[in-house]
Amino acid sequence: MTDFASAALTLDRVRLGAGGPLARVRLADGRVTHVVTEVDGTGGRAASAEGERVLDLEGRVLLPGLWDAHVHMAEWASARHRLDLSGTASARAVADLVRDHGGREPGRTVLFGYGFRDGLWPDAPHKRLLDSALPDRPTVLVSADLHAVWLNSACLALVGRADHPTGLVREHEAHEVLSVLPETPADVVDGWVADACRAAAARGITGVIDFQYGDAVGDWERRSAEATPAVRVSAAVYPSHLDAAVKRGLRTGSEIGASGGLVRVGPLKLFTDGSLNTRTALCHDLYPGLEGTDGAHGIAQTSLDELVRLMRRAAAHGIEPAVHAIGDHANTVALDAFDAVRCRGRIEHAQLLSPEDLPRFAELGVTAGVQPRHATDDRDVADRHWTGRTDRAFAYADLLAAGARLEFGSDAPVSPLDPWLAIASAVSRTDDARPAWHPEQRLSVRDALVAAARGRRLIRVGDAADLVVVEVDPLSADLDTLRAMPVHATMTDGRWTHGPYLHGPYSHEPVLP
Repeated sequence: MTDFASAALTLDRVRLGAGGPLARVRLADGRVTHVVTEVDGTGGRAASAEGERVLDLEGRVLLPGLWDAHVHMAEWASARHRLDLSGTASARAVADLVRDHGGREPGRTVLFGYGFRDGLWPDAPHKRLLDSALPDRPTVLVSADLHAVWLNSACLALVGRADHPTGLVREHEAHEVLSVLPETPADVVDGWVADACRAAAARGITGVIDFQYGDAVGDWERRSAEATPAVRVSAAVYPSHLDAAVKRGLRTGSEIGASGGLVRVGPLKLFTDGSLNTRTALCHDLYPGLEGTDGAHGIAQTSLDELVRLMRRAAAHGIEPAVHAIGDHANTVALDAFDAVRCRGRIEHAQLLSPEDLPRFAELGVTAGVQPRHATDDRDVADRHWTGRTDRAFAYADLLAAGARLEFGSDAPVSPLDPWLAIASAVSRTDDARPAWHPEQRLSVRDALVAAARGRRLIRVGDAADLVVVEVDPLSADLDTLRAMPVHATMTDGRWTHGPYLHGPYSHEPVLP
């Protein structure tokens, strides 16, 4: 019996990267050990040791494995099993969906829905609308950006907020409400997460940074003890779990669980502000229509002094910070904190930036974790609430030109966990028949692929064997094909995680000779 987890496999007749030459790529022990291209004078062919497996990929394109650098994995996995509210154009339309769905699923268990965006609605979410649709069944609806929760009276009573005037709660209160609702059993969620990881692998994903609220480290330790995940996982730490992580000696990159190194500790997640759709992103300018209110500029979730304190504590123990910042004021605060602490880290979202802050990302060595699908999803709400400033919203080309390192994510479930949607949005700045929104911020396909692969431009000897095989060269694909890119196979750590080679002679499974 042969151990194919470590035995060599040669991928023959592959195109080495987008627009690349024919090549042979040899893999062993989860690493790339040889790369031989036609420019080496061998026509893409090189000798393999006797008995080694050779897989002819017939000219398909081999790319570095793709990452989703910002997901909420349990939320995404659960959203796939909840009432879908995306595309609803009003609070009334949501209530109608709730009435229809709740009627098909009678009972007193909580009805969960996900995905509403009320930033452009003509009416406001209110508990009365949900009460008229489904008065007796507790109903909780989570906004697409995860920053607001809408409940009916039955659910408000369940969470101890029967006197809440509207049933719409935002930011910290929203997370508090969700934390006291009856939980789906952990084994059920773990099964959903495993399915979601396999679905991600089917789109070429080989790794994710999981910013799931709560104890993501503990959750992934439990999951990896049961089964090897289909993707690498970097599990974020939240401030409420920072002391425990420090006490255990955990650092960003520390291996956790029983996954053979596939699951590791990620960054410390911190917040400076809210979101655009909820008008809680912290901005220098007022939101139209909110003049004279406490939240006219958005909401500051963490002061600069507190941000610096938490970042210093984490950095002193080897845990890199990842700071959520959406509004331009919030991004200035986050960059000021990195300037004070002088540590490695990330700013998540970086949606609206002051021009003077653009070069600071590169100067401070701060990665911009961005979600290109947000630019196309939120173009209309940005035009309304950030009017006159959208030339510096989702400014990916400007960031890249200023030397910043970009890493793409989805923020799933805010947008689908599909790297090709992010790539297509970054390249086109549109996801419908309308012209590109601020086309000056479009990226090239090559630059978008690099951002989707966490900076990997090439497949080189010594790299981890995290690879994706696609049917169409992204450089020659039209926009529709780019969005729906046909993925032939995906490999993580030298093991096929998607495609026709999961079982049989080219798999990592031991087989009888």
